Amino acid sequence: MPDNSSVGGRILVVDDVPEILEVVESLLSESGYDVVTASNGSRALHELRASHFDLVLTDIEMPDATGVDILRAVRERDLDTPVVLMTGNPTVETAVQALELGALRYLSKPVEPRLLLDVVNQGVRLRRLAQLRREAIAELGGFDRLLADRAGLEAVFRRASVGLFLEYQPIQWTKDGGLFGHEALLRTDEPALSHPAAFLNAAERLGRLYELGGAIRERAAADLLRVPGRTVLVNLHPLDLSDPELHSDAAPLRRHAASVILEITERASLDGVADLRAKVARLRGFGFRIAVDDLGAGYAGLTTFATLEPDLVKLDMSLIRDMDKHPLRRKLVQSMAELCRGLGIRVLAEGVETEAERAALKDAGCDLLQGFLLGRPSRL
Repeated sequence: MPDNSSVGGRILVVDDVPEILEVVESLLSESGYDVVTASNGSRALHELRASHFDLVLTDIEMPDATGVDILRAVRERDLDTPVVLMTGNPTVETAVQALELGALRYLSKPVEPRLLLDVVNQGVRLRRLAQLRREAIAELGGFDRLLADRAGLEAVFRRASVGLFLEYQPIQWTKDGGLFGHEALLRTDEPALSHPAAFLNAAERLGRLYELGGAIRERAAADLLRVPGRTVLVNLHPLDLSDPELHSDAAPLRRHAASVILEITERASLDGVADLRAKVARLRGFGFRIAVDDLGAGYAGLTTFATLEPDLVKLDMSLIRDMDKHPLRRKLVQSMAELCRGLGIRVLAEGVETEAERAALKDAGCDLLQGFLLGRPSRL
């Protein structure tokens, strides 16, 4: 269960009704937050220009500047600050507009105090997690693992698809070393596309991501028929979320949904996925769980992370490598683990290769471990 206790932070509260402003300020101040209030939209815009906030909580309908205006002003300055919109006159149109523009939540007045505090607490944690991701990217440096174009890419891709198979790497519980499950890893007999990233890059360049994603899921479903009930993480490219086959009642992997965690990489943007929230909800309705891959090396925004509401996040191996020797990386991992625990999300560290890394990750509070130290990939 998520930890709904306050984590502190600076909150901007905007409402043109003095009584509401006073009640919300009192609730958040007593919960440990530093609260700045604005009684109209113009004042709120002034505060946003003058300072930074961990979360903005604003009414929608105000005479001089609406909550949507404030949301736009926040996004012009900071993509990570959560904005929670409240209204006494909820409509479907304003709710859709708010969520499309990146609001974290849309609440109808009167808001029950416990709900309001829960939303604020989780919003602040999400902002801090987003900031830690940026720090991790700065620490590790950005890089592109995808291979360049090559002659005969179509023929190479065809050969790689014929030779496609999956290997499975074990994932262990940190606490006792027990088996949690396995990650399904893309493999092919075609040497030119032997690296999974190169294979995926070729599929993307050729417009055949759906074809490759469907083949991976079909192979995983066939493997699970031989070992039913085993927990398996299956990777999804963000564009796979728009593949009708993934959402089909007849999809081969659906019969194994209770055993499958769909792992969505942060290394590609989810901005182009229409109706992302609805698509993820449908997959959850089938019984799938959701994981975010490559945390610390990708660039998915705060709103995307909040929309996915992952059950599990994976810390990128570039952050894990030699972390026992790098105090900043240890601090980043520990902070990410603490924030994810507060959000009810399990943390998996991949790329564990030494006992020193395992000990450091255990001390940092990671729930699950994966890497050559614990077991190499193999066929089921």
